[in-house]
Amino acid sequence: MHSYHAGEIEDARAFISYLKTRFPRARLHAIGYSLGGNMLLKLLKSYADKSPLFSAVAISTPLDLAACTAHLNKGFSKIYQRHLLKGLKAKLLEKSKQLDLETALGLNEKRIKGIKTIYEFDDIYTAPANGFADAQDYYKKSSSKQFLKEIKTPTLMIHAKDDPFIPSSVLPQEGELSKMIHFELSDNGGHVGFIEGSLLRPEFWLEKRVKRFFQEEG
Repeated sequence: MHSYHAGEIEDARAFISYLKTRFPRARLHAIGYSLGGNMLLKLLKSYADKSPLFSAVAISTPLDLAACTAHLNKGFSKIYQRHLLKGLKAKLLEKSKQLDLETALGLNEKRIKGIKTIYEFDDIYTAPANGFADAQDYYKKSSSKQFLKEIKTPTLMIHAKDDPFIPSSVLPQEGELSKMIHFELSDNGGHVGFIEGSLLRPEFWLEKRVKRFFQEEG
């Protein structure tokens, strides 16, 4: 049994390899949002100095999965956890109708509906479904913060101080970044937000910043 998770890089690797074969002269760039950003940073580390990507951008990345999951279970962030968990449980219930999750993982409809936190979801489903011992093992092996120093692809990381998913303790210090990473931290932006201008005339700053970075990197 296998499913998407924050540390799964093989699907992306295969797709990028296909693009490189199909369009050998194309300059490939990649963007990762939230958990996708975590996956992308881990992928960049695995490429070392042989990356097929000219540059990459990771936005609002939960660099330490354990810390970010714990943060979602505190204060105002619980609202976001409930919203995320509702969708995750609905998809898992749908999957349980197609696969025998009770035999494979001990998951039946009652147990799935009783999941209360993201951590519990990862502990009883994400981790065992993907070969991890438990949620802590999954978080430890998949969190991208530990790989930042080893990235050799030009990379832009964008975060906001008011991100409800990511506590300030997770944000990297200068000594934790490789020389190929440019880290930008804004006062506002939430989680993958970054809209400027006025209420009546909003401007999507994030898209413009990403485009400019890719143009600078060729």
